[in-house]
Amino acid sequence: MDLVISTPKVPNMGETVIGSGFLATPGGKGANQAVAASRLGGKVQIAGCTGDDIFGVQLKDNLAGNGVDIRYVQTVKTAPSGIAVITIHQGDNCIIIDPGANNLLTPDNIDEKIITGCDMVMVQLEIPLDTVRHVIDIAYNANVPVLLNPAPACFLPDELLSKISIFTPNETECGYFTGVEITSVEDAVNIIPKLLSRGIKQVVVTMGANGAVFNDGSTIRHQQAPRVQVMDTTAAGDCFSAALAVAICEGMPIGEAVRFACKAGSLAVQKKGAQESLPYRADIELK
Repeated sequence: MDLVISTPKVPNMGETVIGSGFLATPGGKGANQAVAASRLGGKVQIAGCTGDDIFGVQLKDNLAGNGVDIRYVQTVKTAPSGIAVITIHQGDNCIIIDPGANNLLTPDNIDEKIITGCDMVMVQLEIPLDTVRHVIDIAYNANVPVLLNPAPACFLPDELLSKISIFTPNETECGYFTGVEITSVEDAVNIIPKLLSRGIKQVVVTMGANGAVFNDGSTIRHQQAPRVQVMDTTAAGDCFSAALAVAICEGMPIGEAVRFACKAGSLAVQKKGAQESLPYRADIELK
């Protein structure tokens, strides 16, 4: 559950400031991506854990209400539901996460059928790395493509990265995995070969208002993002990754898929909240 507040000033250590616009809204990277993919026309199942608390009930109800199949979401009694405390300042955000029940999603909780029977697996790093590795191994052995949104960033060996079909870091995460600070589109263009050399097949670096940089098989390209008024960037990256996954599963070429994802992400930043901001397919097709 995302607990969101806007502030005119990011407080210094020991300082208290008056904020406004408090909002408690369903979030979590995996859930954001699931809801976004469903709203954009995907048929989505999610595996995860919630706590045995009111937030857990609300999170599952929200997923189901957005058309996501929750049969693989488990309720645990030994940890609370995951919480993110989000501070918004001038349209950007900083986030503190207590993963809670997310840390209890183990390899034993994963039913292989949810992976081997699908067109694509999306995974992120708000669950234990052993579980991420287990899921990727199952998908790789079953020839199911994997989209990894590597957030929050942590060390990933080349052996694991080589099993990834699509890798969607933002500028900060891209810098973490390459050791090179990414401050411009040119930086992202220059760093993609370094990521490809680690065995990843498709890299898409998301760059917020600067769109995305990606390899299309023969060249490295830049897709500009639509110019919009930014209200809240929470879940914009999740929306982008979900839209990219849906587009690729529908057979769009990578360039068209990235353009579709940029449109989706640009719509998400124009509203407050995580899942509340996620667009529907009709919203994109009107653009």
